[in-house]
Amino acid sequence: MRNALAIAKKELSIYFTTPLAYGVTTGMVLVSAFFFMGLLQTFVQMQEIARAYTWARMPPDYAMYKNLTDGVIIPLWGIAIILTVLAAPLLSMGLFAKEKRERTFELLMTTPIRPWELVAGKYLGGLGVTAVTLGSTILFPVILGAFGSSESGQALEWQTVALGFAGLMLLGALSVAVTMLVSSFTQTELLAAFIGIVAMLVWLLLRGAAQSSEDPLRSIVGYVSLDGHLQSMMRGVLELKGLVLFASSIAFLLFLTHRKIESERWA
Repeated sequence: MRNALAIAKKELSIYFTTPLAYGVTTGMVLVSAFFFMGLLQTFVQMQEIARAYTWARMPPDYAMYKNLTDGVIIPLWGIAIILTVLAAPLLSMGLFAKEKRERTFELLMTTPIRPWELVAGKYLGGLGVTAVTLGSTILFPVILGAFGSSESGQALEWQTVALGFAGLMLLGALSVAVTMLVSSFTQTELLAAFIGIVAMLVWLLLRGAAQSSEDPLRSIVGYVSLDGHLQSMMRGVLELKGLVLFASSIAFLLFLTHRKIESERWA
């Protein structure tokens, strides 16, 4: 495990000496801030309308604007889902592809580092920089918590906020695992990022594509689709089956990556 941690530390140091990590993180913050300001402005407008007409006379769909969690943070997490699917593959696209492009992968294969340590170290490095990037989005709930207010005295439902953020982190962890597997097959970093993004978008949209199908296909696709599990977490509902799906998927992807690296060691 010491070798894996050393590799992870090296990956993190490389990330933060190149413009990629800073560029992706800055982009994540700026885009999130743009939508945050728009959502906050809409929330304020809905509050003013409700004060003029009362909530009883407002359409049922507008009930989400009664509090900051439902009216601002949950929609913001929904936008952050798409940003995560775009950011995580960009950050992890070079985990193996860069080594192959620079012809240093063969040198790694001659070291006494075991394949699982290499895979674990690379994954932890990619996960670390992705966590830092996604962590920047927690700034917006903190701002609302510090300056917002509500009738209950607490501006936000922090349990719901935390579960939504945990969902983003799980999605980021899965995106890194998918992209790392693709990266182990190619030396073209942008190709690894592109395939990773497409694969994650398809995985997210599976439930919608299967709505017209009949059971049991619809139920099976609904379970393996990420969107339903993420939406539950965004609403503050934690389900064991969602955690099992994320954990088992990440473990399986890491296993496939390990098998690919191990096969190249003996090729």
